Amino acid sequence: MKVCVVGANGQIGKLLVDLLQDSEAYTVRAMVRKNAQVEFFKTKGVETVVASLEDGVEQVAEAIRGCDAVVFTAGSGGQTGYDQTLLIDLDGAVKTVEASEQVNVNRFVMVSALGANTRDNWNEKLRPYYVAKHYADRALVQSRLNYTIVRPGGLLNEDETGKVTVGPSLERGSVTRADVAKVVMESLSEETTYHKGFDLVNGETPVSKALKGL
Repeated sequence: MKVCVVGANGQIGKLLVDLLQDSEAYTVRAMVRKNAQVEFFKTKGVETVVASLEDGVEQVAEAIRGCDAVVFTAGSGGQTGYDQTLLIDLDGAVKTVEASEQVNVNRFVMVSALGANTRDNWNEKLRPYYVAKHYADRALVQSRLNYTIVRPGGLLNEDETGKVTVGPSLERGSVTRADVAKVVMESLSEETTYHKGFDLVNGETPVSKALKGL
């Protein structure tokens, strides 16, 4: 399976690209938004394409054309304003969904945020961010794509634990970015995750077993 990682230069994106590249089951294409970011991946021998989520659907479609799956792990980042949250986390995600439909890339994994599916759980200080995630996820659900929506809790820069808790609605918690990347990769081919969204935090269950229990 050939997977295009949208937002490959992000923290989860880089971890995911490495996992996919090291796996015998996948090949990977890194989509980045700046020419300056290409060299990092090319030195690793990773196929790389440049496209901005602020471009049109056609440009995004060309970037993912020929892949079997797309993982959307792009984000505007914590240092930008809510205008970028709308442009990247919402419109950029929706464009990628539309582009995937356009070029017949059927498998789509979205990295969202814990509780984004339930308004009552939204952090008031981050409400515009959750609005963007909520409606991007909704657009994916309403598409004709074979989707999985992974909604991780607070993100940690720690080593992979390999153990998680997943479910339709979890209490707030945290999860390592490395574990998120692992869950995303395993979700790509795990049929129990198809047409489902789930919250994700670190826990006591090995990733494979946790996903099979969905």
